[in-house]
Amino acid sequence: MQPLLSGKLSEHESSSRWTAGSILPLLFFFAVLKMLAQAALTALSVHAGYGIYRDELYYLECAHRLAAGYVDQPPLVALQALAAEHLFGYKHLVLFRLLPGFAGALTIMLTGLIARALGGTPAAAALAMLGVLTAPVFLATQSFVSMNAWDPVFWMAAVLAVLRLLAVPDAMPWWLLLGCSAGLGLENKASALFLIAALLMALAATPARHLLRRRGFFVAVGVTLLLALPNLWWQVVHHFPTYEWLKDVQHSSKDAVLPPWQFASAQVMMLSPFHLALWLPGVAWLLAGRTARPWRVAGVLYVVFLAIMFVLHAKDYYLAPIYPLCFAAGAVFWAEWVAGSSVARLALGAYAALLLVTVPLTVPFAVPVLSPGYYVQFTRIMHFAPIESEQHAPTPLPEFFADQLGWQALVDDVSRVYHALPPAEQQQTGILTGNYGQASAIAILGPPLGLPPVISGHQNFWLWGPGQYTGKEMIVVTTMPPAAMQLRYRSCTVAERLTGPYAMPWEQGYIYVCHERFQSFQTHWAASKLYF
Repeated sequence: MQPLLSGKLSEHESSSRWTAGSILPLLFFFAVLKMLAQAALTALSVHAGYGIYRDELYYLECAHRLAAGYVDQPPLVALQALAAEHLFGYKHLVLFRLLPGFAGALTIMLTGLIARALGGTPAAAALAMLGVLTAPVFLATQSFVSMNAWDPVFWMAAVLAVLRLLAVPDAMPWWLLLGCSAGLGLENKASALFLIAALLMALAATPARHLLRRRGFFVAVGVTLLLALPNLWWQVVHHFPTYEWLKDVQHSSKDAVLPPWQFASAQVMMLSPFHLALWLPGVAWLLAGRTARPWRVAGVLYVVFLAIMFVLHAKDYYLAPIYPLCFAAGAVFWAEWVAGSSVARLALGAYAALLLVTVPLTVPFAVPVLSPGYYVQFTRIMHFAPIESEQHAPTPLPEFFADQLGWQALVDDVSRVYHALPPAEQQQTGILTGNYGQASAIAILGPPLGLPPVISGHQNFWLWGPGQYTGKEMIVVTTMPPAAMQLRYRSCTVAERLTGPYAMPWEQGYIYVCHERFQSFQTHWAASKLYF
């Protein structure tokens, strides 16, 4: 048995085992498997009683108000939501969520191609793709329309481009792919900026720094800036609201700040402990393996990005998009390590089988496939509950699960209150909510019930303004108690109580019918801003 740390096949011998006939069927097989798996998980989630996710409702409302940017995300996610709505509608979630499943398929294929670029065999690529296919974090993030579904696509495309450029530094197609991946990544999620920073630092700190002097590098930078320009211009015009939002969150107690050991533990748990033996040796090989010297920059990239995320107190799953690289490296390491030993190959095959058979144990923590009651029982049996990335009072369900419950019920409650008003009063009554989830649910689900436009001071709803509402007659959905509401309106009556047993604390409160706001929305809307 020849350890990979001491030697490997030549580039010619490794690449000779890869042909179009061997790679394409393998890539497409895992890609199709990924899409089928995501569709099946969504079907199970719907069967368990879950519905559309609060952020999906928000992205749909952003899609109905297309812009080059939003307070809390760049524009690509709104375009994704718009495409999904026009192609499939939002009522059939299995179809509506095909696009994030497709992003998962692309992630799988890029992982296989990265394993190939690292000198791996088809068997190594298969193990790497299996790792991504079964990792809970990717089953979760690619189970709903979101920015997180596409992050690993753009990030791994950029990594693949860099790995190929290490072999062919002047290949312009790879430079263009790098620029497009970085630019689209920035238009997808702001965290791509930190990946780009980490990549530049990794390049500068390793022999791969010669790439920074190539003509193609400046072409890639130009492409990146060109693609990122619309959102950058939007930020300038609106006085950098995303920076203001991030600063407000950082100075609040909203996000949980994990100590080093817990942050590291969260990385293991979101990928599942069973995957540790795959990605951790991959990181070690990239950093210390003699034969991995040509790709050392990839290992340094992971370490630098990990350090940046920890220093910034980022949420643990912000690192998720970089792990397909680690899976690919680990698979190359193990595939070469067991070469020449049939016993070792059998052991590696058994490990691959372990990744598959443990999915039923890990997936209920990642995707809501169990009804709320069964989920609570399952966590008790397993003596485990996921670490929450935000601070709040204890809840039976994790936030990601709870936020897929109760939106239609909320809109139905608001509809009953609204239609109970006299017709003359309905004509001048508006709806105000305390957060973007409630506002988005009413904006998307409310029109079929005859509800008027909704306003909120939360996130991008604040930028959209109060419309024509002054506050004279309002239905208000909020967590504020009656005493606090009396300070804002001449009169407020509790019409409904929101007490869902699985709802998050900020979704449990009141529906008021209020009259005569002391401060008109038209003149005091600035005081309603909540970037949080």
